[in-house]
Amino acid sequence: MGGRVVCTLTAIGHDRHRRLVGFTAGHCGDRGAAVAAADRAARRVGRVEYSSRAMNYAVIVFDPTVVAPTVGVGGVAAVGEPARPGETVCKYGHATGTTCGIAWGDLAGSGDQSWTQLCVADADSGAPVVRGGALIGMVNAYLISECAGPEVGTDMAAVLRDLDARHAVGAGFRLVGAARQ
Repeated sequence: MGGRVVCTLTAIGHDRHRRLVGFTAGHCGDRGAAVAAADRAARRVGRVEYSSRAMNYAVIVFDPTVVAPTVGVGGVAAVGEPARPGETVCKYGHATGTTCGIAWGDLAGSGDQSWTQLCVADADSGAPVVRGGALIGMVNAYLISECAGPEVGTDMAAVLRDLDARHAVGAGFRLVGAARQ
């Protein structure tokens, strides 16, 4: 995305206007950045329509003639609220694959972040963070070093509330084949 940046797609679904939209970390691309899939020989599949630096998330609008969304990847069926401290969460990233760890909570007190002990590396930015069958967040960064953590992410429920309040592209988001918890 946005040139040579490699990131992970958080989720894909439809917004209230039935556009095929997805999410990734905000630092992965500015508005207007072309998005290409790694398994499509860098063929353009969409573009970033909105990027929030404050909350570190981006909304991608996909070309539905090129992208066929998959229902329930990794058993994720809904968007849920953040994990409580001590709960186990997992992420599915481009760089480090599937890893699980402990949720620490919102240590910064921002109301839209989560801190976890997940193994993450640079290309994992945007990776979905899940608890059970619920998408609860996305990977944004690691603070000390790759896989040492902690990982800092954005809560998906906060992202959806932000989009809905601003009536932005992506507002009314629903995962393909699922509803919010």
